[in-house]
Amino acid sequence: MAHILIIDDSPTDAYLVKNMLESQGYQTTEASNGEEGIQKAKDIKPNLIIMDVVMPGLNGFQATRKITKSPETSHIPVVIVSSKNMESDKAWGIMQGAKDFLVKPVEQKQLLDVVKKLLS
Repeated sequence: MAHILIIDDSPTDAYLVKNMLESQGYQTTEASNGEEGIQKAKDIKPNLIIMDVVMPGLNGFQATRKITKSPETSHIPVVIVSSKNMESDKAWGIMQGAKDFLVKPVEQKQLLDVVKKLLS
């Protein structure tokens, strides 16, 4: 089954996403900030990354750009899941290399549909 990296500084949000994914058989790893997420992406080469935006230090837009522009990790699709829901935020996320942008609180069906689409 696919391995998904969850990058989110909120333990509650990370836990909810982790449960949604693991209930469908996906393996998950968590990172609590952008820097840690980039390092784990390089180390474990997950099949997909779920990325929060608002985090201390490197934010999710910056981390997404680094992951999607690095030859080492550019093949890994990134889905931004954020409480930011302005059209400009979504457009900026896609410009940084994200494959999709979902708004928190994300519904399980919506998340799983996007994950399945990107992993197929």
